Amino acid sequence: MNLVEYSEALAAAVERAGKSTVSVDARGRVPATGVVWSAAGEILTADHVVQRDDDLGVVLPDGQRMMAKLVGRDPHSDLALLKVDGAALTTAEFSGEYKVGHVALALGRPDDLQASVSHIVSIGGPVRGGHRYLEAYIQTDVTMFPGFSGGPLVDASGRVIGVNSSALARGASLAVPVAAADKVVAALRQYGRVQRGYLGISTQPVALAEAVAGQVGQTSGLMIITVEADGPAAKAGILQGDVLVGLGGQPVTDIDSLQGALGPDTVGKNVSARLVRGGQVQEISVTVAPRP
Repeated sequence: MNLVEYSEALAAAVERAGKSTVSVDARGRVPATGVVWSAAGEILTADHVVQRDDDLGVVLPDGQRMMAKLVGRDPHSDLALLKVDGAALTTAEFSGEYKVGHVALALGRPDDLQASVSHIVSIGGPVRGGHRYLEAYIQTDVTMFPGFSGGPLVDASGRVIGVNSSALARGASLAVPVAAADKVVAALRQYGRVQRGYLGISTQPVALAEAVAGQVGQTSGLMIITVEADGPAAKAGILQGDVLVGLGGQPVTDIDSLQGALGPDTVGKNVSARLVRGGQVQEISVTVAPRP
């Protein structure tokens, strides 16, 4: 393929994906971008660009302005789901096929359709802790122009592979892959938020005694400082002073690892909490509750 053919192919990809790329007016400055996620009028965008809960506007590719309602939002993945009624929308075409090194395009529609060419730099995840919970991410070297957040990351054929955000990581351009975003969308449809696990405890990291560390295969855990009355931990018999070293088969060494072990799939389930109590390691079953 020569340079002219390559250029035409990219322009065709932008045109294809642009049919499902909309402008989102949900803040006081530059409008952001959204992706038409379903034929039911659902539009996925970045949570941080939705700075109000009502008077939300969406401008379609043909210039038609529609009012939208907020279905739900998840600050941890920086995704928000909007919905418009009565509009003829073109749903995005999706793909989960991408590799490091592939060409990718970021699309934005803060006003007219814009595009930026990049490459996939890395594919990773999960990211858990620090107010972020991402099952996976795609990192690119794309330039995120103002208003691009919430817009699609598309492959060289114009299929959407992720949703871009400038707020997921400082100094890096990340996108939430379609498969991970779809799980968030399903939760937002049902609950208006993504439920994450809750034990009703406060903790602080502690170093483990050498003998215990050798037994559990780690050098640190979380000492339980307070136990909320009638919370999941209290009901399970977990006590102040216990040291939590594992949950649901995952090691717990610090607060981030505990948050990671309390993912959406744990809510309502009985999981095994591995504790050190009086120098002895024991297992207690606890039913994880949704975080208030």
